Amino acid sequence: MRTFAHDELAAFVYHEARLLDERCYDDWLALYADDARYWMPLSPDQPDTGLHGALMDEDRLLLRIRIERLAGRRTFSQQPASRGHHLLQQPHVERADRTRGVYVLRTPFHYVEARRDEQTLFAGWYTHELAVRDDALRIRVKRVDLVNADAPLGSIHLPV
Repeated sequence: MRTFAHDELAAFVYHEARLLDERCYDDWLALYADDARYWMPLSPDQPDTGLHGALMDEDRLLLRIRIERLAGRRTFSQQPASRGHHLLQQPHVERADRTRGVYVLRTPFHYVEARRDEQTLFAGWYTHELAVRDDALRIRVKRVDLVNADAPLGSIHLPV
């Protein structure tokens, strides 16, 4: 099984953010494993169980539906389309199990989503669980912990 160095893992996280910023949603989704989970809990200390609500808790199918809606002509809330920009700090490898091909990275971020004259700032931490599949990295779990996840939030149109 192929192993990955820290700079390759960091480059993967940066690449994912760039695909989102450039609205390359199909390429972005291709980074996710078939059994992937995109999870935005309601609080930073929320345990990983199905017993709690979440701002987002989507599998790969729901992510596919989300990006198809973003591209749809009848998605009036996205006319004109929202734009996003990620500013990431250096990803830190929290855990590396090279024999199983599993890597966990934590990345502090700021993310701005803009549409017309409205701009929303999100800040927090990403936790990526990456798995090696066919000698390539794939996202198994992306956890997005917002600093203010427990505050009233408006609509989040794009994947953060």
